[in-house]
This record gives sequence, structure tokens and C-alpha cells, in this order.
Amino acid sequence: MKKVLVANRGEIALRVMRTCREMGLSVVAVASEYDRSAPFAKFADELVLLGSGPTLSTYLDQDLILNAARATRADAIHPGYGFLSENAAFARRTEEAGLTFIGPRWQTMELMGLKREAKLHMEAAGVPVVPGYSGSDQDVATLTREAERIGFPILVKASAGGGGKGMRVVHEASAFAAELQTAKREASAAFGNDAVILERYLADPRHVEFQVFGDGTGRAIHLFERECSIQRRHQKIIEEAPSPALNKALRQRMAEAAVRAAESVNYLNAGTIEFLVDADGSFYFLEMNTRLQVEHPITEMITGFDLVRWQIEIAKGNGLPQDPSQITCRGHAIECRIYAEDPANSFLPQTGYVARYVEPKGWGVRMDSGIEQGSEVGVHYDPLLAKLIAFGASREEARSKMIHALGETVIHGVKTNISFLRHVLAHAAFEAGETTTHFLQRHDIPSNTADTWCAAALTAMGQGEHGAHVFSSETSQPGPWERMGQWRLNA
Repeated sequence: MKKVLVANRGEIALRVMRTCREMGLSVVAVASEYDRSAPFAKFADELVLLGSGPTLSTYLDQDLILNAARATRADAIHPGYGFLSENAAFARRTEEAGLTFIGPRWQTMELMGLKREAKLHMEAAGVPVVPGYSGSDQDVATLTREAERIGFPILVKASAGGGGKGMRVVHEASAFAAELQTAKREASAAFGNDAVILERYLADPRHVEFQVFGDGTGRAIHLFERECSIQRRHQKIIEEAPSPALNKALRQRMAEAAVRAAESVNYLNAGTIEFLVDADGSFYFLEMNTRLQVEHPITEMITGFDLVRWQIEIAKGNGLPQDPSQITCRGHAIECRIYAEDPANSFLPQTGYVARYVEPKGWGVRMDSGIEQGSEVGVHYDPLLAKLIAFGASREEARSKMIHALGETVIHGVKTNISFLRHVLAHAAFEAGETTTHFLQRHDIPSNTADTWCAAALTAMGQGEHGAHVFSSETSQPGPWERMGQWRLNA
């Protein structure tokens, strides 16, 4: 393996490329016309433009991606996350083209891509699953009868789904028929498959996932857990590792279940086993993500390992890079996802140009970003701009460091959720580790963005977060107006 094509964009493309470079590998970027000047496109050794069409005819066009790999004589394709990363057909076509797919086998992706089949497989493997119905009989009468057997409240979930689409919580039997039809319509529109599964609705669970790696021969290991309970509309926004809810005994039981799940499918490369954890310590298999996760950096921080390097080493046929007995967890890490969105206006995605961009500094602070000053934020793709990671010797150290780092982060020109994230981290319930998937519904988190704009304005004027002047005439340093460069009113 000498050259890797990264079939993705934004921060994950740039993050994968950096590890490839460190390993002495050349990198090829693919980009739409909209992204041709993006940081990841400029970082690559070679760039192949995919055209100016929508996502379906650019980043999701398998023929274009494979043709780009052939044209640049790439040896392997890294899919990142999202787009084609969990597309079994693409993984199979990559393999058939004589290229290495840096990820799991397509057969595993196919099996784990359907919630019903995945749940049945895990149940057979002895992995705890949420009580429910995962049968193939999708007749309304059958589903109604099974819902009554399970008991309300109940969760209706699209079998082929993800991201909260085709998912409905039904609290009473009288509402089941209507909610079932709504879930099926959503599932059909989003995934081309209206099959659903039914599960007992856990009132206030935690979302805890285990990072696993497999060598494809039936052997797998884990790299501890991440808690991803702080979610908005079923989308994670804050993750941390390790989970504040797990004691040593529970962590060991969940880790053993995660490894058993991976080994049951002869897993190859990086994956994640996701669980729901109830208040009494019971845990249940939720799903398996057959790719690198958005939140993988916090696992890297607590273990000291580069997970993309691990992916590449395994894809090269070198087996698992580490003896499990040598994998230890140290300290605590928190990740915040920074989105171009307006929390004060129903979190609607925002567009514009990044007029000013300043990353926080300091020991244990890491920013995985896909933008730079001058970047355009449009409507074409996911509004995720960057991921901020803070590491500390303890959870409280990581939390306080993250609050400070968010305060030092300046993204001026588009509204972001930075202020909202700071409010969540500063909340007494988060500080106490009382994090469940209903955290945002239960607690009134301020959604104003005023302090983010104030911080940006102060930074632009050469002042610190608390208004202390950074530059003065006595220091003979440039004043705030000189430092701003070219500008005009109302630009």
C-alpha cells in the first residue's frame, strides 16, 4: 500500500490524510466543485474533481470514486464516516476492483446494516438485546399484537434506518396504528425499506458504546467505552470517555459482550458496539457501526493510540497492532461537535463565510476541523464544522478545560452552537455525571448565542475572553485595527 484515496470530505478527510502522510503514504482527495478550495482538498497530494452536482452525483457516486482511484493508481480507499462508509455494495465493488477497502468486509456491513437481522444475530450470540419484536411478519395485526405483548411505552424503529429516521415513541395503545404508519412511511422514503422492529422503550437510558477492532479471523479486542448520551434529535453532540456511569464490574461485562459481538461476525478492522444502559445497570445491544466513528478522537486521547493508523495496519494484513493486556485507559476526554446552526432558532443550519477563525490552544486540547478563515459554509452538506476535544487527568479537569477551550474558539461569520455547548457543560447535572439520552429534554439549556458573538468581537479587537487587552501601545505591538487586515463596514 503506497497511495490511499480518501472518499470523503471535511474534517474526517483531513484527519485521515494526516495519518496517511505520517505513515509515508500518498493521499488522493476527491471533491465536488464546491469543495475544490477546502482545506482537505488543498492538503492532498492529488485532487480529483467530481463535478458540481448534488451529493448523489458526487460523493455518493460509486463509479466516480472508483474511476478516480483507478486514474490515480491508488492502492486503497478509506471511506471515513458517512457517505459510502457503510455501503456494503461499495465495499464489495472496491474489493472486486483489486483495491483495499480500509474497513470491514462487505458481508459484515450487509448483515449489521439491518437492525432486525443484527439484533437476531446478537441475540443468538448471547449478547443482551432490548426485549421486543424483530420478526419478518410485518402485518399490522401482528405488529399490534406484539406491541401489546411487549407493553407500552414502546419504540417503533426502521429496520434499515439510522439517525432517528423512521423512529417513533408510542406511549399508548390507541396511538400505535397511526405512529406505526408514520414510521413506515419515513422508513420507506429514507431507506427504501418500510420494515420495522419493536422494542420496549427505556425511559431514561444512557447511550454507551465500545470501540472494537477485529483481525478477521474471529479474534477481536476493545479499547474501552465512550458515552454519547447528550443528543439532540437522536444526534450526538457531546461525547466522553470513559463513561461516568460505569463501575469496574459493569465495564468488564459490557466489554466482554462487545468483544463477543465482534467475534461472532469474524469482524475485521474498526467498529463500534452500541448499547443502551438502564438505571439499574442492565445493558442492551443497540446496533453495530461498521466504520470509524465521529467521536473516535476521545478514545485516542485516553488510550494513546491512533485509530486510523490501526485501521491501515489491519488493512495491510498486519493483524491487530496491540496486545490487549497492554491497552490501558488513562484520564478523561470530552468531545464537542461544533455545528453551523442557530440554537436560538430551532437549531436551523446556517450559511455564510467564515470571516474569522481562531482555534483554542493548550495542553490536552485538540481541534479536528474542516474549515479555515475564508471558508464558505453552504447548504450542500452536513453543518458539522469541527470537533473540539479536551483531555484531562480527571473528568472535572477535562470538563473545565473544554469550557475554557470553547470560550477561546472563534468562528465569526456564521452562527454556531458553541455557546450552547458551553451551557450544557456548565450545567450542574452534567457536572455531576447525570447524563442520559433525555438530558436536553429534561433540562432548560439557554440557547442564546450572544456570548459567542461577544467573544468573537473581543478577539477581533485584540482583547481576551474577559475583556483584558492583549495589545497596547506600550508593547509596540500592532493594535486591533492593524491586526484586522482588509475590512469594510457591513461586509
